[in-house]
Order: sequence, then structure tokens, then C-alpha cells
Amino acid sequence: MKKKKRFIMRSIILGILVAAVAYTLYANFTKDKWEKLAIGDKAPDFVLTDLEGNQRKLSDYKGKGVFLNFWGTWCKPCEKEMPAMNRQYKVFKDQGVEILAVNVGEPEFLIKKFVDKHDLVFPIPKDTNKDVMNMYQINKLPATYLINPDGVITAYEEGELTEAKIKGMMESIKPQ
Repeated sequence: MKKKKRFIMRSIILGILVAAVAYTLYANFTKDKWEKLAIGDKAPDFVLTDLEGNQRKLSDYKGKGVFLNFWGTWCKPCEKEMPAMNRQYKVFKDQGVEILAVNVGEPEFLIKKFVDKHDLVFPIPKDTNKDVMNMYQINKLPATYLINPDGVITAYEEGELTEAKIKGMMESIKPQ
């Protein structure tokens, strides 16, 4: 009788522990869905190193509009939009608009080869471990967030952007 009570008690405790572990796993894996970034949210701050070794901290761009683009060298739509981004950057950089074109998870030599091929002049921060990509909940490349001079997200676009769309987006985050 004593062994049976002990068995029942251990089974109950084991059941409670299994339920607690299951709940913890569920809560952690679905957390992103509960905390989805939205238009009007403050953009999460980050620090990444660019190809020149400079630290790029998002909050350092306060007072400027930021065109935050996530891309990869293997991504054909990314490659198609980069020359248009480059041309528009040359137009808008003196008007208070910055591009941070975050490369996700690729070796530096591949990124440099891509940048040289397309003569890109805007900063290319490296998100080697995809931490910022995950923070911004990027699922598909290319992806672009627009951040106004106050550090607030004003738009999000997934997929290739046309030059006209890029121009309009940059115009919309230009400081007044």
C-alpha cells in the first residue's frame, strides 16, 4: 500500500513537471507572435559592425530617417533592388536619410565581393548570427523597415522594391 501511494505521488509530481516544461517551451516558441513589431512601435536598438569595422548603432541615427534593409548576396530580388537603393541613397543622404543594409549570416568576403560588383556606397552592417534579423522578425528577404527621425517604425515591406517605391519610401522618412 505504501509503495502504491509513493508511485501515485511520484506520478503526480512527474506530470506537473512535464506540464511546466511543456508550457515553458510553448511560451518561448510562440513569444514572437505575441510581441510582433508593428507600425508605430519604437524600433528595437542594435549595434552591428560594418565592412569597414565601424560600429553601427541604430539609436545613433536619431534625428534621421532610416531605411533599414535586410538582404543576402544569394537573394536575386535583393540584388535587383540594390542599384536602385544606391542611386536613391546618393540623392537622399544629404537630406537626412540613411540606409542600413544589413547582410544576414554571410561571410565577409562574399559581402565585399557583392558590394564591389555593385559599387555600393551605403553602410553594410553584418548580422553574422542573425540576431537582429530575428529581433526584427524577418522571415523572407529582402525586407525593409522604415524608421522615422524619432526612431518609430512607419512602414514594413517584404520583397523586391522598385526604384520609384524606394524613392517614395525615402521621401516619407525625410526629416522635416
